[in-house]
Amino acid sequence: MFSANIGRFQVRFAQSKADVAAAQALRFRCFRQGRTTPGLDQDEFDSRCQHVLISKLGSTTPVCCFRLLKLETAKDIATSYAAQFYDLANFQKNAAPAVEMGRFCMLPGLADPDVLRIAWGVLARYIDENRVKTLFGCSSFAGTNAGNYDQAFALLNRKYLGDAHLRPQQKAPEVIAFGPTQERFDLRRATKNLPPLLRSYLAVGGWVSDHAVVDRDLDTMHVFTGLAIDAIPPKRAEMLRAVLDKPAAEQPT
Repeated sequence: MFSANIGRFQVRFAQSKADVAAAQALRFRCFRQGRTTPGLDQDEFDSRCQHVLISKLGSTTPVCCFRLLKLETAKDIATSYAAQFYDLANFQKNAAPAVEMGRFCMLPGLADPDVLRIAWGVLARYIDENRVKTLFGCSSFAGTNAGNYDQAFALLNRKYLGDAHLRPQQKAPEVIAFGPTQERFDLRRATKNLPPLLRSYLAVGGWVSDHAVVDRDLDTMHVFTGLAIDAIPPKRAEMLRAVLDKPAAEQPT
């Protein structure tokens, strides 16, 4: 575990219940604000995960957070968050040891590319230290109106589907199968409608399932996203590692 100051931000792993609660408060604001009584976004997976918080220097309130669940075996992958929504029988055969990244969110209105860069730097460090073979998670699209993302889903279907022997099968009660768009395909619009985290997954060799799951609880649609670590281009992997190699200050814990 570590904490580090990087530019205008501090990144740290949660070390206390207060840290976890701070992450859960940001998650609530991002996923549940306005739909229920203010509180925390929490579930049974939180106790199994390591939580990462990114905050502005001088503040402990996170502007970005996510959680990591280390899964050593195929059997462990079957107990992941994603396994609730996707049939992972094909995927888990060759994915372990893996880490599932979940509940990634940034403060609404924050548009700072350094935050996402720092998050990937943390992932690179964690993957190296834990000798992870596969990174995966559920990439979320805001809302449950599939029509808003027709172009984006068509792009994923055209270019980014995982190999058939890896792709999860349908399991959730409400899914959106990918296919061609009903309108003229617009690459610019399609790319713009991809969530930033998903775009960054795809930029380093990630792939997706052939369908999205409608999650009424979080008011999102999410797509299973996988990344074989050895598929990351070497130069890009080197850049990601360098994010945390040159922090202003680092305190091992």
